Amino acid sequence: MIGDDVALPVLLGFGHDGWALALIAGAGLTMALSLTAMAIGTVLGALLTVAQMSRRGWLAALAQGYGLVLRGVPELLVVLLLYFGTPGLLAAIAALAGLPAPGSPPAFLTGSVAIGLVSAAYQAEVFRGGLLAVPRGQVEAAIAAGMGPFTRFRRVIAPQVLHHVLPPLGNIWQFNLKDSALVAITGLAELMRVSLVAAGSTRRPFAFFAAAMVLYLVLTSASSAVFRFAEARAGRWAGGR
Repeated sequence: MIGDDVALPVLLGFGHDGWALALIAGAGLTMALSLTAMAIGTVLGALLTVAQMSRRGWLAALAQGYGLVLRGVPELLVVLLLYFGTPGLLAAIAALAGLPAPGSPPAFLTGSVAIGLVSAAYQAEVFRGGLLAVPRGQVEAAIAAGMGPFTRFRRVIAPQVLHHVLPPLGNIWQFNLKDSALVAITGLAELMRVSLVAAGSTRRPFAFFAAAMVLYLVLTSASSAVFRFAEARAGRWAGGR
């Protein structure tokens, strides 16, 4: 271990004994993990929204059940289930097909999918609320004006839905960013994992956890600024509603 006889500025610096580069790389991996999870959640959430609003009762019930389960269990449990359960499931499927076991999926993939699955349950509700907030009369007026489905969605529905969903999506993004710390249990070298390793190696836990906290605050603050800018643009696009 190093750290007892090394000055704190050196440990947090970019030199030979410094951890600054590793912490910044961990923050970058945290951002990549969160973006991937958000993208998975957005695609799956949109599909769940379509299913929830479907006239097929069984499909709507299935989508609602998905949301009930994924919103009702801890995110850490989903990460553990996928990380430790997926290898056995894949091995069983491969055995049935007469193929060799594929081994464990990458920790990045497991973590992003786990967080994305939970994120989708929340995003589906956000999208559904955004669609329901569009006045039915405006849609009927667009149909009466002869707009096709694509033009109607682009000019009438999408701007208003975007205006309504961006603020809650910003909150979901912040949750995804913080939930990425749970993936540290898989050994992925994201920000939380790097700070844990650095704290254990140097025996300076307060310094490195405080440094991680600062980096998380930088990421969340920058993200909030981006969403505020997007919300302002969406408000103008929706006609200042």
